[in-house]
Amino acid sequence: MIRLVAALLIGLLVLTDVAPAFAQDDDTILVAQEQRRRTLFDLLFGEPEPAPAPVQQAPRQTAPTAALPPPKPQVEKAPNATRLAVFGDSLAIDLSRALERFYAEDPNLVVVDQGVSSSGFVRFDYFDWDKAITEQIAANSFDLAVVIIGINDRQEITVNGESYAPLTEQWIDAYQGRIAAFLDKLRAARKPVIWVGLPPMSKTEYSAAISQISNIQRLASFSGGAEFLDIYERFLGEDGKYSSYGPDLNGQNARMRKDDGIHFSTAGSDKLAFYLSQTIRTFYRGGGVTMAVADPLLGTDAAAMLRPPYQGLGAARLLEVAGAVIPISRVPARAAELVTAASAPAAKPFTLEQLMIAPVGRVDAFGVGIDPTDGVVENGGGR
Repeated sequence: MIRLVAALLIGLLVLTDVAPAFAQDDDTILVAQEQRRRTLFDLLFGEPEPAPAPVQQAPRQTAPTAALPPPKPQVEKAPNATRLAVFGDSLAIDLSRALERFYAEDPNLVVVDQGVSSSGFVRFDYFDWDKAITEQIAANSFDLAVVIIGINDRQEITVNGESYAPLTEQWIDAYQGRIAAFLDKLRAARKPVIWVGLPPMSKTEYSAAISQISNIQRLASFSGGAEFLDIYERFLGEDGKYSSYGPDLNGQNARMRKDDGIHFSTAGSDKLAFYLSQTIRTFYRGGGVTMAVADPLLGTDAAAMLRPPYQGLGAARLLEVAGAVIPISRVPARAAELVTAASAPAAKPFTLEQLMIAPVGRVDAFGVGIDPTDGVVENGGGR
């Protein structure tokens, strides 16, 4: 009896669901989903809620990979492209790289790096720029010259066995003479020259010396027929003092100088190259070196005369009038003679007395002269 009651109780508590149902329709077998088996917990606490259907996640998308911008296509330089040579010290090396970037897409201009680190116009025993420029001119290796040099020149200069302290009177004379000899060779070879001045430096004493050296270079450039590009103020801070930072070509504040307070950073070199390009336009307009005004004395006897060019007139500097801008120290005692390059070094300067007694009609009379017939001073040729 007890076994029968237990069997009935188990039958009530544990109920099995119907086996999977099958249906057939047109040879298609449908299988009913198997029902869940009910337990004692279902009777006591109720059946649990059915589990929610699993949420299908969208396929995971792969994030785009980052990549550098494609390099700019290399522009092949023309065979007859203008050759822009940059001469100087380590500043010239940095400037050469910046000019290469600036003119990278110009097929008509190629930059030739001629910079030599630690060189200058003081230590010719280390590197002789006078000899180097002679060799480059003989090889015809460039069409247009850019010069930036001087950061190594604050040291003793030796001339004929005598050494002179930096920036003394003897030092300045020797230094200016070496620059003049350098530029004379370029002018004789008809090579246009752009001389770039030196920027401010971080150390005050050194900056003052470099600024003075730059001014010497400016005067030598004027007398040597070179265009002088002054960059000093363009690399000063808002307070008028040295600053490592400044606006770049996009107007954004950027580092212009390296940690040594002497050399340019990449942004500073690019800025300098941009300023220089404005002066280069005077000579280069694409396709070659161009002079706006031809030499009016070319092919005449007067073409051999020593004729320093006008300054500040850019490409028109070849428009020279004999005697108009010749320094007094280069004019010989006899004004009737032509001044030639061979005779100029031995020429003696005029005196004021000689100018006053010049005969009427001669170019150096300047409106005041002496009538050679009676020796009476005339004013403008009239009594």
